[in-house]
Amino acid sequence: MTPVSPLEIGIDVPWVTSWSEEPQLGVSRCPSVDGQLAIAQQINPGAGQPLYARNHLFRQRKSVREMRCPMCGELTREDDRWSQIAEPTTAGALRAKGFGPVLPTAMPDTRPLLNCGVIAPLHLACAQAALAGCPHLGQMSDRELKRFPKSWVVAPIWIEARPPLPQTKSVAVVSFLQLIGVEDEDVGGAPGSQST
Repeated sequence: MTPVSPLEIGIDVPWVTSWSEEPQLGVSRCPSVDGQLAIAQQINPGAGQPLYARNHLFRQRKSVREMRCPMCGELTREDDRWSQIAEPTTAGALRAKGFGPVLPTAMPDTRPLLNCGVIAPLHLACAQAALAGCPHLGQMSDRELKRFPKSWVVAPIWIEARPPLPQTKSVAVVSFLQLIGVEDEDVGGAPGSQST
């Protein structure tokens, strides 16, 4: 039996972090992406050693879809959502990277967006604690926390899953969810709208 780590999830280790006793399990339908095929991973947080450089696949998707803080795992409020790694970009730049299908067609290429990658916004207190305690975040050149916009778009990051038998077809499955904050104006739906 693997011992439970003395490290506290949400304090010493981000909630979204994978642990060494949470292996990938292949592909299955996942509630985090409305039953679409996704990479599955065992859920056993706190077992073994934290793998700080790896987000747990299910918890990452859940954090983006539900706006859960990646540090503590609790829901964030609209007035308390902050990004540590978001980079200003435009709709045109994201379309050039292949994210065009999830952006509204009427959105001009010059529209300012916030590329948050696969990291959901954090509570301000959690973001400050993470910046103070995480060596990787501490080495970032841009340490300014950015307020997360009221509207956003979620884009699935698809990968090709190859079955073990060579004569069977491969299939596209969701790995992570990309988060794109929409600055200023709404995307054409209610604030906080999502596309997946």
